[in-house]
Amino acid sequence: MDRRSFLKTSALGGSAAAASTLAAPAYAQGKRTLTMVTSWPRGFAVLDDAASYLVDYVGKLSDGELTIDKKAPGELVGALEVFDAVSSGQADMYHAADYYFVGQHPAYAYFTAVPFGGTAQEVTNWYHHGGGQELHDELGEIFNLKGMIAGNSGSQSGGWFRKEINSASDFNGLKFRMPGLGGEVLGKLGASVQNIPGGELYQALSSGALDGLEWVGPMADERAGFQEVAKIYYTAGFHEPGSALAASINLDVWNDLSQHHKDIMNIACQAVTHYQLSETLASNGAALARLQAQGVKTLQFPDDVWDAFGAASKEVLDAYMDDELFARIRNSFDESMASSAAWINKSDGYYVEQRVRVLGGA
Repeated sequence: MDRRSFLKTSALGGSAAAASTLAAPAYAQGKRTLTMVTSWPRGFAVLDDAASYLVDYVGKLSDGELTIDKKAPGELVGALEVFDAVSSGQADMYHAADYYFVGQHPAYAYFTAVPFGGTAQEVTNWYHHGGGQELHDELGEIFNLKGMIAGNSGSQSGGWFRKEINSASDFNGLKFRMPGLGGEVLGKLGASVQNIPGGELYQALSSGALDGLEWVGPMADERAGFQEVAKIYYTAGFHEPGSALAASINLDVWNDLSQHHKDIMNIACQAVTHYQLSETLASNGAALARLQAQGVKTLQFPDDVWDAFGAASKEVLDAYMDDELFARIRNSFDESMASSAAWINKSDGYYVEQRVRVLGGA
């Protein structure tokens, strides 16, 4: 397939196509500015943090030669329109979660998170040492994009609910926000699944437009204020055990960058992932304690609900295996995850079990 010609026939229209065309990347006295559209409202914990760190790192590493002009949703395009805007050249790059764009290709889920997928460490192992970056490049070429991982939220919570989930049947008819393939899994359990941008979630939950939602984890969820309108919080979820964030650049813009600036972008993205993930994980415990102090009840899904999640997840993933690229990406991911787990389960996993047994604690 001619991937660049495929771009012209892919679903790139929508409201992004109607947006005002942006100027080419700005140059001034040897300096270059890239316009970055994001899916995150300004100040959103974890997600906008990662985008902001990327802006800061690129500027510092390039000594101001390469800068990023970060735009929040609505300033140029909507939160879920960033893919089309960058693919078509109306913006230079985006920062988002690539599983928002499974409608373009379902394999994009693997560059954020898939049901029963890898932890943050396992995702990073695959991406940098198991062929993930190369597959991201291959997928991105179809849409005129160069993708990079730039952030990770870690294990995401099971979500906020107004009532307890005691069986899989409790999802039937539930109006629930969950993007990506995880949302398809809940759909198989009868939920009415919606993909609503983060900036609209508080209002949707408080108004009753949603019965429940998943967002990120204690640090980000506390800042979003969900504890004010729901009090039941499932702390572990099946859908995003390690959720990567993406910084994707228009491929023509990427090819026009100097090798030095390409290297800076790659190094900055890796630094963002390491720093922001560690910041998030360092903050979640204290945030969870504050949520509990505000009357939030923390629970875990029963085992039979986890079994239902697992069965539906396999159905969802298997349904896409007739797509050759999806199949190669899934097989590559699974092979890397199995290889990583062969050691992690026998070292870190076992060690933590023994530490809790010997010394106590959570």
